[in-house]
Amino acid sequence: MPRLAGARISVTGEDAMVSLGEALGRLLGAPFVLYIDGELGAGKTTLARGILRAQGHSGAVKSPTYTLVEPYQLAHCELYHFDLYRLGDPEELEFMGIRDYFSGDAILLVEWPQRGLGILPAADLAIGISTELPGRSLSFEAWSQRGVECLQQLPIESGLEWPRLE
Repeated sequence: MPRLAGARISVTGEDAMVSLGEALGRLLGAPFVLYIDGELGAGKTTLARGILRAQGHSGAVKSPTYTLVEPYQLAHCELYHFDLYRLGDPEELEFMGIRDYFSGDAILLVEWPQRGLGILPAADLAIGISTELPGRSLSFEAWSQRGVECLQQLPIESGLEWPRLE
């Protein structure tokens, strides 16, 4: 499936990344698949923390690097936060029953999605985070109509550079 829309945002600082995650999180409804990719320390889990806050989670948000998945039971849906960094082979996802997570009305946040290619469901929206000092550059790619709608509704937050959708 071809990419339907894209955009790029620059953010500086952890608070800006969390704010962006909150703005994005207010737009996500189940079912939704969000890929978050970037090098170690780029801010993937920080972005996920903002998304979870906007979805009503008030506790800690940790990267599920060792457990591969952290489930969150929210008031209106389930959200599963995956971190596939330590995955050796995509087939390992089958052994953990990954398809069970995809069968319901849930929001799926997937860090390091390239490590699960061929097994993971297609993303509605994919975010790539790269370090560009003094902050981060985030590229957004919408792969479904729901992803396009999310990008079109994402508000411009102060301090963010938001070019027009391609």
